[in-house]
Amino acid sequence: MSSQAPQPPLPHDGPSPLAAAPPEPASAPAVEKAPHPPAAPQHADQPRPHPLVRRIAQGHDRRPPGRPMRLWRKLLIWLAMPRRDRGFGYGFAIEVLWPVLMAVARWDFRGGRHLPKQGGVLLAVNHLSHVDPIVLVAYCMAQGRIPRFLAMKELWAMRVVGAPLRGGRHIPVDRKASGIEAYRAAVDAVNRGECVVVYPEGGFPDESDGWPQKAHTGIARMALETGAPVIPVGQWGSNHLLPPQAKVGTLVPRATLRVLAGEPVDLADLVGKQKRGSALKEATDRIMGRVTDELAILRGEVPPAREH
Repeated sequence: MSSQAPQPPLPHDGPSPLAAAPPEPASAPAVEKAPHPPAAPQHADQPRPHPLVRRIAQGHDRRPPGRPMRLWRKLLIWLAMPRRDRGFGYGFAIEVLWPVLMAVARWDFRGGRHLPKQGGVLLAVNHLSHVDPIVLVAYCMAQGRIPRFLAMKELWAMRVVGAPLRGGRHIPVDRKASGIEAYRAAVDAVNRGECVVVYPEGGFPDESDGWPQKAHTGIARMALETGAPVIPVGQWGSNHLLPPQAKVGTLVPRATLRVLAGEPVDLADLVGKQKRGSALKEATDRIMGRVTDELAILRGEVPPAREH
């Protein structure tokens, strides 16, 4: 999933091919039959928890804020992280990119205790750079979870990027279609117990300040149908390593990749109401508000006033 692999020509401020917008079908899929969805089934092949790697990674939270992760901790996580259920291409890309990411940037990964040890979960993340998916893979693997991404369908046919996508059970999004197939695939992944990463903005912020912009309602629809927890995740620093308009990363000075996850977004009063536009808007606003809050902590700044 290297973001530096050849990519389809896209405007720099447009959609990110490695972080497709969450699908928003024109009408809710027919799978919904009850006002409140059943709990996600516990499959025999559901991803297993990895307590050792989580303890190693979350031990970093005891360091003072802003201090990067120590090298020994990153190396131990690399040795202890889960290697099942990744697929050959995806697993190979992780093994290759992990030491590269360690070499070119510092890491400051916090809040991993909020990611469930197992079971279906949605991660709502702000989007700043083409390198974001690589950073989020490292973050999730450090918490013992194997992330699955939504990405442009065209990438599946590419030689370098396509192999990790095809083997890693990621979800293709056809931008020219209604989005129902991708939506159902994402819902199925969550119900199987997968960790699904969603970039609700679907692209980089139009403004240069890096604060989250208007989001799509796809992740809210998924959350309200499945009842799965939505974990807000803020990240900062990937835009310093590889700015959206740059073709080559900035290695000096070394960027610090900061990622912070917060407590699940409270959507209990909206679950099962995914057919209501007002419920989708309210859920989306809550999710993006929490993502912005986590980003504000990382940046140490007050976010601009949100539009309602």
